[in-house]
Amino acid sequence: MNSKNKLSILTLIVFPFMTAATKRHHPSEQANSTDLVTEFVLLGFPSLSPLFRLLLCSLLSICYAFTLVGNLCIMWTVLRDSRLSHLPMYILLGNFSGLEMCYVSATAPRMLSDLASPPPSTISFHGCFLQFYFFFSMGTTESFLLAAMALDRYLAICHPLRYPILMSRRSCCILAASSWVSGFLWFLGPIALISQLRFCGSNILDHFICDPGPLLASSCTPAPGTEIAFYSLSSTAIFGPFLFIVCSYTTILRVVLRLPSAAGRQKAFSTCTSHMAVVGLFYGSIMATYVAPEASGGSNKVVTLFYAVVTPLLNPVIYSLRNKEMKEALKRTLLQGS
Repeated sequence: MNSKNKLSILTLIVFPFMTAATKRHHPSEQANSTDLVTEFVLLGFPSLSPLFRLLLCSLLSICYAFTLVGNLCIMWTVLRDSRLSHLPMYILLGNFSGLEMCYVSATAPRMLSDLASPPPSTISFHGCFLQFYFFFSMGTTESFLLAAMALDRYLAICHPLRYPILMSRRSCCILAASSWVSGFLWFLGPIALISQLRFCGSNILDHFICDPGPLLASSCTPAPGTEIAFYSLSSTAIFGPFLFIVCSYTTILRVVLRLPSAAGRQKAFSTCTSHMAVVGLFYGSIMATYVAPEASGGSNKVVTLFYAVVTPLLNPVIYSLRNKEMKEALKRTLLQGS
């Protein structure tokens, strides 16, 4: 079975909406299918010495382990603590923590394996696009979940009397499920289209993950339409929820400042500061990467490393340290477990 047939089978399984795309290849391309790339070489961090590669691998391994433990603790606390498990704010937070564990696991294990092994690092064509799909799908889901969490805070603070009706447990679960489904459907078409491009000649990607910039650059078939569609969807997935969050918190700020009680203002702010910090970390690190694709490779890798590994580590720390209810629930859960 040649590489073209394998690609068609993968498309039928993973990208069902794009099966028609596999039938639109020109006959001359079929004739040259033996020149197509079957694997990619990930350069990663080629300038690092073996010692620094080992140190970076150790540091990222610790970050990855703490990310899994921290987010798992938040998920477990939300599920076990009866005071939190029925509150929409913490139902969304539990979803967010579960997503963070999946998000970091889409790239970290492979990256750690590459750092621990002598270069070059190779990844199969199918493995590359599967990583590409899951990493971007979960990143988009995170963007939508952050917007859902902002909506929850907006309704709780600006419409407190109607909040139990507007944000019931059922409504919250539908909102969380919609974020997951929308996130995994958002890039399905563009990623399938990119996978149909011809990758011939150099198969070297100047990155440590399968990122759209290096992939599009290595294609020998110009595809400006596909590139525009991808970055347009990226910008929409970033700026749409971000602008919604900014508008929500602008309204929240105006309402909170009108509260007559200083204690009430402090309580309202305390429920929002953790989420605002996470929003700042997430959107601040990804905007320059996928809204400005012309960024240099070195800076692009550093930014990608930050939001792919470091940000998921900081999220449970932010929520556990700045949220009084979460800290108390964590203590109760740990004491019950012991």
